[in-house]
Amino acid sequence: MPRRILAAMLLLLACSASAVRCDEFSSTELDRIASHGPWPPPWAPDPGNRASGNIAAIRLGHALFFEPRLAADRRIACATCHRPDQGFQDGRATARGLKVGARNTPGLLDVRHQRWFGWDGGHDSLWAASLRPILDPREMGGSAARAARVLRGRPDLACHYRRAFGKPPDVRDPQLLVNIAKAIAAWQETLVSPATPFDRFRAALAAGDSQATATYPAAARRGLKIFLGRGQCATCHAGPLFTNGEFGDIGVPFFIKPRGVDPGRQGGIKHLLASPYNLLGAENDDATRGNATGTRYLRTEHRNFGEFKVPTLRNLTLTAPYMHNGSLATLRDVVRHYSELDEDRLHSDGERILKPLRLSAAESDDLVTFLESLSPESSLPLPPTPSAAATCR
Repeated sequence: MPRRILAAMLLLLACSASAVRCDEFSSTELDRIASHGPWPPPWAPDPGNRASGNIAAIRLGHALFFEPRLAADRRIACATCHRPDQGFQDGRATARGLKVGARNTPGLLDVRHQRWFGWDGGHDSLWAASLRPILDPREMGGSAARAARVLRGRPDLACHYRRAFGKPPDVRDPQLLVNIAKAIAAWQETLVSPATPFDRFRAALAAGDSQATATYPAAARRGLKIFLGRGQCATCHAGPLFTNGEFGDIGVPFFIKPRGVDPGRQGGIKHLLASPYNLLGAENDDATRGNATGTRYLRTEHRNFGEFKVPTLRNLTLTAPYMHNGSLATLRDVVRHYSELDEDRLHSDGERILKPLRLSAAESDDLVTFLESLSPESSLPLPPTPSAAATCR
């Protein structure tokens, strides 16, 4: 019996034994609640990245994530924009590297479960997405020569590099920067967020634990019903990560001040297909290229213009502001956007599933309470500092 069906049956059986009334959630709603777990979902190392799951590579990637000397100004590291104390985001509307960007910095928690990377899906692997900011002159402006100097200047890093990739770091090696990006990606794969109040509620429903279900606020349950039903939020924000991993137009403007337009997914597809680092290329470590099927058949459509990635809803309280351009400062602003949605901003050839929700103030409060329950209640445990990495000989 499929795991999702079994989980839904358990929720139905447990309903009568819990503090949640059997008529509070329909069988369809209980099935959908079951589909948003378990947490964390199963995961396997990335076959396209030979460093994935490799301890030496993880230690190397950990240190390099916090290493500002990879950047042209020797002051900007990956952690400058992806701050551990802010859900690996930076709290700004748009990113700031060597120059000010046009898009919001995405968080990195649970990034190992993603299929496409970046707001426009311009990368089909985590390691390629990790390489881009190192090379981008607007972000870090790094180079192979600079990276080689960093590794040569720290014997522990050079040792981890050698253990991970079977050779010493060499500026003449065309794979040097790719390997560095794969190591950084291997460390990012370890960033898994803890269970949330919603996860505990879901698990308690399945177990028939009335005492545990009673701790989930009534406002969050009412917001959950809006999320599952009237709001149709789960259509796109599906599964344990609360995202289908795809792209959509939700009426957020894609104009860039003072002049210009962000093409979104359409530009991302063009960039991805032209990139030598996509999964169809030589740097993909999966010899079967089975992980490249999605990229192989990817084509642009008119509707892709102005579409942006459907983000995860986990850890929302840590990752404000919201949307691809950081234009919505709070969760209440996000709920208001959907409640007062301007349908004229949506593509005429897109899926017209979005309608203004017209929520009352009380309903908006309930939906915000539910969304807040998708974040951990306490501060995230910070990863150890690079200096705490194990020595290497």
